Amino acid sequence: MSNNTKTSKSRKYLNPYLGGVLLGLVLLAANFVAGRGLGASGAVKSVVATTIRAVDKDAVNTNPFMAEYAESHGGNPMKSWLVFEMLGVLVGGFLSGAVAGRLKLKVEHSPKITSRRRLVFALAGGVLFGFGSQLGRGCTSGSALSGMAVLSMGGFITMMAIFGTAFALAYFFRRNWI
Repeated sequence: MSNNTKTSKSRKYLNPYLGGVLLGLVLLAANFVAGRGLGASGAVKSVVATTIRAVDKDAVNTNPFMAEYAESHGGNPMKSWLVFEMLGVLVGGFLSGAVAGRLKLKVEHSPKITSRRRLVFALAGGVLFGFGSQLGRGCTSGSALSGMAVLSMGGFITMMAIFGTAFALAYFFRRNWI
């Protein structure tokens, strides 16, 4: 690979250290402006509660947890700022990919596996992580990053558990990516 190719490719991504500082500033701003940190699982719960109510208005009330979400924000959980945060993440990611020329419909994977296997593992990992986020009372953003931003011991423990588990299991799943 020539230096020109390497240089042009490296300009397409934000410096990870700068990205970390920017993420920290966003967390600080969220705590200052909204009085709470960031998190994606709250937005997902709002969408699920809205969907359940749209399918069967009485079904959402049989589950106290979902009923609480369904009644939040004046009976419209889609007005939660977390929903707008996640929409911003999706639109921002799409725009970033489009501007940098990385917007392609392709599945990146190791030559040792098929695209189908990569998608199955990605789906299974997403489902397990989503389930785990509910057991842990929040996603990585809410529990770990926002928790650490306010110096919560639980935030530090959550982050260590996430990265520790990933490090411990990486050996067994590495052939799916490299």
